[in-house]
Amino acid sequence: MARTVIPFGPQHPVLPEPVHLDLVIEDEKVVEARPSIGFIHRGLEKLAEKKDYNEFLFVAERICGICSAIHGQTYCQAVETLMNVSVPPRAVYLRTIWGELSRIHSHLLWLGLMADGMGFENLFMHSWRIRERVLNIIEATTGARVIFGVCKVGGVRRDIEPDAIPGILAELDSIEKDMRDVTKVFLNDKSVKARLCGVGVVSKQEAWDLGAVGPMLRASGVAQDMRTLGYAAFSDIPVVPITRTEGDCYARCAVRCEELFQSVEIIRQAFNRIPPGEIAIKVTGNPAGETITRTEQPRGEVVYHLKANGTKHLQRFRVRTPTFANLPVMLKILPGCDLADVPMIVLTIDPCISCTER
Repeated sequence: MARTVIPFGPQHPVLPEPVHLDLVIEDEKVVEARPSIGFIHRGLEKLAEKKDYNEFLFVAERICGICSAIHGQTYCQAVETLMNVSVPPRAVYLRTIWGELSRIHSHLLWLGLMADGMGFENLFMHSWRIRERVLNIIEATTGARVIFGVCKVGGVRRDIEPDAIPGILAELDSIEKDMRDVTKVFLNDKSVKARLCGVGVVSKQEAWDLGAVGPMLRASGVAQDMRTLGYAAFSDIPVVPITRTEGDCYARCAVRCEELFQSVEIIRQAFNRIPPGEIAIKVTGNPAGETITRTEQPRGEVVYHLKANGTKHLQRFRVRTPTFANLPVMLKILPGCDLADVPMIVLTIDPCISCTER
């Protein structure tokens, strides 16, 4: 049978990120996927040698706009480990609250993109309408909507006043109700199921062997979530990883839907338990040593490696983002699928190429 090579990306209606795939097809079946990455290079890791460790926080927050809050938190945790800094308990809880708000808005953004990829424009607009309300909470508490800029080494820059908490919780209750109405469509609509069920299946062993992370891994039955390590306020707020066993596109969608409500519950618990006190401590000196820090981004585990020699500039800064870990899985499951299913498979990985290539 004759083979045809069809280019997919870097500009494609379902791709908000520039990744290029050469899809080798026979009839309508994909038999091989050849990736071409490297369209973006911002030199962020090299900047660590030119910006002092406090200034570099603003660079780390811009590795990924959608995951900005947790990138900033992860960087601060790494530097605080090197400098043996104890963050005030209230600041730890505030970081957790903003991190989970970031997870909600990221998952809602993804749900909208998934709906758009299937041609459900109305569902797309509903998902993003709810996301706007989450961004309103973020803006009211941090002064920004996407790149929060609230973390700093030693704590956070802003506080959430006690008088504002009841209003935030009431808005979260309303948002949760709307999210349940929207996610019912993603989980129960027969058209959505026809596009997602049985497509892009990754077995539990394959997901583990290929190093998948986040919803990609948990949808294949592996209960791994970095929040169970107990960083930030998760030592007081236990997190049970949400898993599915099907390992297909539908399972990955379902995991993200359920994580929306898990994050809402985490925020409620954090507000109920948040202690009074300072939100930051003064940090003096320079970092020295080497450390690795792992946290759970909306897309999965992110790993930060920092090396410092006692000067104000880091000696080495290295990041492994979730998409980098999930790309091998994507290339594994594309061969054998129908050409029409490629957009769904790529979308369910929730790729972020800009943060992968930096």
